[in-house]
Amino acid sequence: MSNSPLVSYTKISPNKSSPRNHKIDTVTIHCVVGQCSVETLGNVFAPTSRQASSNYGIGYDGRIGMYVEEKDRSWCSSNAANDNRAITIEVASDTKEPYAVTEKAYAALIDLLVDICKRNGIKELKWKADKSLIGQPDKQNMTVHRWFANKSCPGTYLYERHAQIASEVNKRLGSTNIKPEPEKPSVGLYRVQTGAFKVKANADAMLAKVKAKGFDTYMVKVGDLYKIQVGAFKVKANAETMLKKLQAAGFSAFITTEQGSAAGVGKSVDELAREVLQGKWGNGAERKKRLEAAGYDYAAVQKKVNQLA
Repeated sequence: MSNSPLVSYTKISPNKSSPRNHKIDTVTIHCVVGQCSVETLGNVFAPTSRQASSNYGIGYDGRIGMYVEEKDRSWCSSNAANDNRAITIEVASDTKEPYAVTEKAYAALIDLLVDICKRNGIKELKWKADKSLIGQPDKQNMTVHRWFANKSCPGTYLYERHAQIASEVNKRLGSTNIKPEPEKPSVGLYRVQTGAFKVKANADAMLAKVKAKGFDTYMVKVGDLYKIQVGAFKVKANAETMLKKLQAAGFSAFITTEQGSAAGVGKSVDELAREVLQGKWGNGAERKKRLEAAGYDYAAVQKKVNQLA
């Protein structure tokens, strides 16, 4: 069993099971929750007290590190059965929802997945966003950490791009089973909302309550109302899945395409503009996506950047 030739840094973690007890037929993509380098991630996985590792990691600059060889099982997804059959990949990301990754990291992820599939005889990646298909790689061979533990991993940014990731990888693998999806009119992002309050203190209380149940939630202001929302999804079906989870947890919720502006974030347009000039929000389309996903007014921030530049 070989390892990826795309690796530029190796630091083998002691946190692993050797050898894995199942052939590789699945991939699991994670977000690091930190825009770190492959060296930093290697240091994170080095102590035995950490009890965690991944097969590969991708830094913010697109470099690829290896921490557990493919012949061995990493300790990454809170599920031994999954990690015995999956190649696990940690990708450097922002520290807040939607946990965006850089363009370089995303491109490296596609390269790495293509390589993994080719070397392990995986003819195509399959993604249905269906937890019930775990362990059925003929129907779905991509899994996510949130299915095995009370976590948001791999974050909204990567989770909502799983279908896109599969499509890009499959094109390069030359899969003949991929049917192009018809273009759909853009309706923005689907957000799941639970609560709207005129008094911010009441909104703060609901925010804390939803977070206590394990949901990644945030507050936006629309007009004079403070609204509590969970997730931002391109695919409505995924928003509907989140809606059911919130309702099952006892929350009254519905799906909306209303974004609003960030409430209680604590950063002014001036602060954000200076962060942009420091390179903290990326460039071009990536900057726009990240600022809007965080609830900020991209046009206002960019106008200030142009004034300061």
